[in-house]
Amino acid sequence: MFEIKTYPEFSWSLSRHKTLMHCARQYAHQYYTSHNGWLRDANPTSKQAYRLKNLTNLEMFFGSVVHDVIDQVIDDYLNTGYIPGEEALREQVRQELNKGFVDSTKRYNNWWQRPKKTTMFHEIYYGNTTQLPSEKVDKITHRLHVTMNHFLTSQTMKELAYNEQIEFLEAEKFRILQVGQLKVFVVLDLLYKDLDRNKWIIVDWKTGKQSEEDPYQLALYVLYILQTYDVGSLDDVIIRNEYLLEGESVEHQLDPVTLEKVQELIGTSVEWMTKYLEDASENQPLPLESFPQTSDQRACTYCNFYELCFSQ
Repeated sequence: MFEIKTYPEFSWSLSRHKTLMHCARQYAHQYYTSHNGWLRDANPTSKQAYRLKNLTNLEMFFGSVVHDVIDQVIDDYLNTGYIPGEEALREQVRQELNKGFVDSTKRYNNWWQRPKKTTMFHEIYYGNTTQLPSEKVDKITHRLHVTMNHFLTSQTMKELAYNEQIEFLEAEKFRILQVGQLKVFVVLDLLYKDLDRNKWIIVDWKTGKQSEEDPYQLALYVLYILQTYDVGSLDDVIIRNEYLLEGESVEHQLDPVTLEKVQELIGTSVEWMTKYLEDASENQPLPLESFPQTSDQRACTYCNFYELCFSQ
């Protein structure tokens, strides 16, 4: 049964950690101010923060759409054996992008009332315009052109299509990893087992450029499957980043030292987050003024919560 709580339940994720590293004020709005903002009788600030929390930008929206299309393609393929052509997949992504644009430019009232169910682009909302920046449109047009081709020709799709000794396990589901008493949220893009080689393969689809933070996310995935499945050893786990922009497949194997470091990172991060709590047992935050804003005001212009910090 759904229970309305004064404060949200505390959990950890890499995105939460990165938000706090970037700006404590953004962290406060994302995880505390916006809490219960979906309720009819919520206070105006919580409602506003909840709306802003659900803003997206063109790059993020594109990545989300591509992930959804890929997930559907793989699910359909496992059930029917059919894989659509490149142009058909491009058209699916294009249609979803157009829907997002229509939502953002013509359904403002829908977004105001149901921000989680309606798309609103950051560029449209804060640009006070009905046009997207031409340079961003060009960037996404290029990404649309190359990503579907790179997906269909990726190492992962070749394995799924031509290796009959594949056991599909899960995809695109929120999962909870327990680290002590702490809940850690992870989302695996794709997990399957190569029965021929006795390898567990974790796949992470990337629509952007390679990042220094990618290995941390992959280590969380490994911790999850070690906790969830009967995996023989770390040597049996292959982690694969499929970089759809460049068309590169990069594989990693993690050692116990790396996993230990990731768990240490979680512990240190949680300690840092706890310093912003009035009551840790209730996850009650300190007053908003205790969460300092970043000194990088250029970064503020890209933040969903810009108007909460610079409304005057």
